[in-house]
Amino acid sequence: MVDSRPGRESVRWGSLSSDEQLLDVLAGRVEGEPSSEPIYLVCTHGRHDACCAVRGRPIAAALSAAYPERTWECSHVGGDRFAANVVLLPHSLFYGHVSQAQAVDLAKQYDEGFVVPEYYRGSGAVTAPAQAAQHFARAAGHSTAVGALRPLAVQQSGAARWRVTLAGPDDHPLLVEIAAHTVTIDARMTCAAQPPGHLRQYTLESPLAGP
Repeated sequence: MVDSRPGRESVRWGSLSSDEQLLDVLAGRVEGEPSSEPIYLVCTHGRHDACCAVRGRPIAAALSAAYPERTWECSHVGGDRFAANVVLLPHSLFYGHVSQAQAVDLAKQYDEGFVVPEYYRGSGAVTAPAQAAQHFARAAGHSTAVGALRPLAVQQSGAARWRVTLAGPDDHPLLVEIAAHTVTIDARMTCAAQPPGHLRQYTLESPLAGP
């Protein structure tokens, strides 16, 4: 069981004798044993999209060779076009287009407390607008530390516009204004799909405000 909420990240392990016991886990009646070890998930779900298996299996092998107790193959995590996809827990960091040569270094950077922006898809722990705001803040030179740029507030200011307040340097607020647009690309969204593809893209609407 993994809790990815910012500031409450944790991993707990346990064995269940029946599916019904999952309800006890969700209700907090079964806590499991806490662990300080991270978990590395690699999507190898070939039935959903062949690319995930073809590109994911070598990544799983590389991580498993270095970290056999931490590495797990998993089912679909979304974003087929980003295969190979890796999820780092408990912070729920999603990486895409990971190569076999890069996989172990990504895990090491995470163990040291850093995000690697080049392959970073976002976080499953915060909303999409907050993820976009963090991306633009890192692109502007703000910290790549895993715990930095914590979302303080997300306010929708229009049909597809947001004002996101992040914790900046020394926890001073950093205001990021963003907008979302649907764009069409001449590319496959999955190995099985045909172009064109449609996706949501975020843009920075004003210079970052804050210290």
